[in-house]
Formats: sequence, structure tokens, C-alpha cells
Amino acid sequence: MPIPLRSDFDAAALCKLARKTKDGSQARRLLALAAIYEGASRAEAAQVGSVTRQVVRDWVVKFNALGPEGLIDRKPPGLPSRLNDTHRAALVAVIERGPIAAVHGVVRWRLVDLIQWLWDEFRVTLSKQTLSRELRSLSTASSRPVRATTPGTRRR
Repeated sequence: MPIPLRSDFDAAALCKLARKTKDGSQARRLLALAAIYEGASRAEAAQVGSVTRQVVRDWVVKFNALGPEGLIDRKPPGLPSRLNDTHRAALVAVIERGPIAAVHGVVRWRLVDLIQWLWDEFRVTLSKQTLSRELRSLSTASSRPVRATTPGTRRR
């Protein structure tokens, strides 16, 4: 027994929504469900949507739960960040203090130096690309030292 579609929509309403949407995938899904409202079988609706019957069933479940918005593709969440707020605060602090040549062995922070510092302090591994992205998201942090100016002089 197939899962019934919700009763607050009909084929005409879904066709109208499919014409208005800017999302092609959502329009295709809406038209497949409209075919079901018009009396087509799930196999025929799958042909309309160019998918399998299982996929049509998944669309019906999403549509029944969330309405037409449930048929929009969403960006997958991805992996959570390896850095938490404590790590980020410590990273900003160490960047703002700058390296101590005798302790850190460098005169300017590079990404590889900060990656090593994060490992030494927190046992967190990051790639250069990931750390660079994290630093860009921290608007106050910069991997380059800021040159101090004295009053009355201009920076070039």
C-alpha cells in the first residue's frame, strides 16, 4: 500500500508551484507528485521524475512532512570543525602576541608553524587549507605580523 499524499495540495497547486520555482530539481519532483495526485501510479510518477519508485517514495515522505520546501536539495552539513571556541581563542591570542624567536624558532607565524603549535598545545591536526580557512573566518586574526607605527608617521 503506497503512502498517501497530504490532502492540503492537489495536482493544479503543485503544477503552479513547479512553474514558479527557480529550482529545476524541485520542479521535477513537484510534477512527479502532481502526476500522483492526477491518478498516475508510482511507477508512472517515477518515469515523470526520471527516478526509481523508491526515490518517489522518499519524495512523498519529505513532501508530507515539510511541504514543497521539503523537495529542495539542501547542502549537506559536512564534517564539524576540529577547532572549538577554546582552540580559536587560543589561536587568536598566540597570533596577536606573535612568536618568540627563542621559544618558537620563528620570527613570523606561517601556517605550518601554527599547525605545529595547535598540535603541541591541543593535539589537533589541521591541513594548511583548513587552517587558512579558519584564519579567514576569524576577522581579527592575521598570520602576518602588523607593523607598529609611531604617532605622526604613515604606513605605506
